Amino acid sequence: MEKCFNPDKTQWTKILARPTQTFDAIEPIAKEVFELVKNKGNKAIFDYTKKFDKVELADSEVTEAEIVQASNKVSVDLKKAIQLAKSNIEKFHIAQKTDRVTVETLPGVDCWQEKRPIQKVGLYIPGGTAPLFSTILMLAVPANIAGCEEIILCSPPDESGNINPAILYTAALCGVTQIFKVGGIQAIAAMTFGTETIPKVYKIFGPGNQFVTVAKQIATKYGIAIDMPAGPSELLVVADDSANASFIASDLLSQAEHGVDSQVILVSTSKELISKVELEIETQLSALPRKEIAAKAIDNSKLIFVENDETALQLINEYGPEHYIVCVKNEEYYIQNTMNAGSVFIGSYTPESAGDYASGTNHTLPTNGYAKQYSGVNLDSFLKSMTFQKISKEGILNIGSAVELMAEAEGLQAHKNAVTLRLKELNG
Repeated sequence: MEKCFNPDKTQWTKILARPTQTFDAIEPIAKEVFELVKNKGNKAIFDYTKKFDKVELADSEVTEAEIVQASNKVSVDLKKAIQLAKSNIEKFHIAQKTDRVTVETLPGVDCWQEKRPIQKVGLYIPGGTAPLFSTILMLAVPANIAGCEEIILCSPPDESGNINPAILYTAALCGVTQIFKVGGIQAIAAMTFGTETIPKVYKIFGPGNQFVTVAKQIATKYGIAIDMPAGPSELLVVADDSANASFIASDLLSQAEHGVDSQVILVSTSKELISKVELEIETQLSALPRKEIAAKAIDNSKLIFVENDETALQLINEYGPEHYIVCVKNEEYYIQNTMNAGSVFIGSYTPESAGDYASGTNHTLPTNGYAKQYSGVNLDSFLKSMTFQKISKEGILNIGSAVELMAEAEGLQAHKNAVTLRLKELNG
């Protein structure tokens, strides 16, 4: 990992740059896929599946028999772990439900807000080197709590034409309505336009590589909402000399093993801790099954020393990490003053892995600095807020004159007339 000691603020942008391609570099590829899927539907999907996933499929939809077979392959212990995680995620997201908000703004003018589910949602679940069945829990559980009618899931098949058994088991457990063997840009395009078999959805959720992230952004140009631009995973740890170097190294490596384009950063006020963490990373990395992937991610990563907590906090808010671990004596200072982070993990016994799987919070989070303006996925992500109003005779008398004056001032006579006619009737 590259070490930076007291970097000047003018260098922060360069030091904190993510190891990702630009939108412009990927957009032409994504646009081509979108155009073909739009015009050729399933044929384009099957062609891309053959090209990228190395398997020729006659049908992309997963059958009930395949789900049963897959469920039988999942161990009892893993099923119990998934069920425990599901229970905790349900508890946390059910607690996010809110009641109807009702206000009488003037006598006879009743306004209220209610939430309604997004009827059709699409979930993208990465496969490849790490089949993220845990992401199904994070997306399908709140979708069901919200009351979404159609929950469509796309995930890439392996070279045998199958989806990982844990993905299929978890999808069935969480109430996914249809599952399709399709990945990458073509999956996002399919849920954007719909094909002969894959339904069009109203909003697309889920993480992915840089290509999937760009594809989701392109989907918004066709009227499809997305959860956020969630790309390669990242973690920032802030720690001082009170932290456990072994724990910190394990946390950094847990994110580094996601993919070669992941990034991890340690910010510390202790040079001694940085040295200890560096040694621990070397030791722990050598024992990891995914050490080659993690090692490449580590090459994208930084160990940053700063003199004090104030500077550390400024740097952290500038970076806006997806995952953020706080292991310092003065943790309250960091918690209260961190403005930009997807999800925060506090203390030595709160590994980021807990949030990835089973603590209850959602792990679908903004990356690439989008934590400055986006929230992570939550129950409201699957809901729309609708406003209602009902005005009585008394109410229109109370508010009518103000509406007339404002409409006339804006030059909108028909708006004024809609009120004037009612007032005339009431006034005889």
